[in-house]
Amino acid sequence: MPDETTNNWNQYRPTKTVWFWSCVGVAALTMAIGFTAGGWVTGGTAAKQAEASTEQAVAKLAADICASRFLAASDAQAQLAQLKGIDSWKQDNFIEDGGWVSFANTDTPIAGAANLCAEKVLATAPVSTDSGA
Repeated sequence: MPDETTNNWNQYRPTKTVWFWSCVGVAALTMAIGFTAGGWVTGGTAAKQAEASTEQAVAKLAADICASRFLAASDAQAQLAQLKGIDSWKQDNFIEDGGWVSFANTDTPIAGAANLCAEKVLATAPVSTDSGA
């Protein structure tokens, strides 16, 4: 009986309609899998992702510069004490108001950099070893 099945399969000749709908089905299935599980995106989505990634990179760079400027300031210890005393959700405003995230004579600070700067300053700030005695 396997010979009969093999023989029938070898003699099968699909029609043009079957070929057409098979190709359409395979193309649709390929696209569905590609866009859902394959990670494919449209050009518009790729552009948005690239823009968001660029903005995030700029904010990280600005935060690094901001933290360096903050910690190198002559009144860094006093400013650090003030920063530590402020509620965490207001620390970015303190950094922005201090001008540490505004560069090259710009009026507006770099978006997202102030919060990152405050986190970086608090994480890298020297620990006080003053025992009070």
